[in-house]
Amino acid sequence: MADTTIKISEEVRDRLRLLAEERGLSTRALVERLAETTPTEAERTERTARGIAYLRAHLGVGLTDEDLSEGEAWRNAIAEGRVGRQR
Repeated sequence: MADTTIKISEEVRDRLRLLAEERGLSTRALVERLAETTPTEAERTERTARGIAYLRAHLGVGLTDEDLSEGEAWRNAIAEGRVGRQR
């Protein structure tokens, strides 16, 4: 396995180290896990399409394109911290 050096700020390095320690991992293992388990945009799009197809085919849910757009906007608002409360 080849090693690679990635230049990041000290703040990010320290945060990665803290996140790794909280999980009982090395920083390397944390970054590897993140890269292995975080879906790409294409993977998320494909997963969403499969989910929508399943809902329509098996649960009789009549989601319109407008419903999907509203749901996506709501999800983005949550991810950006514009709705809901943060803990």
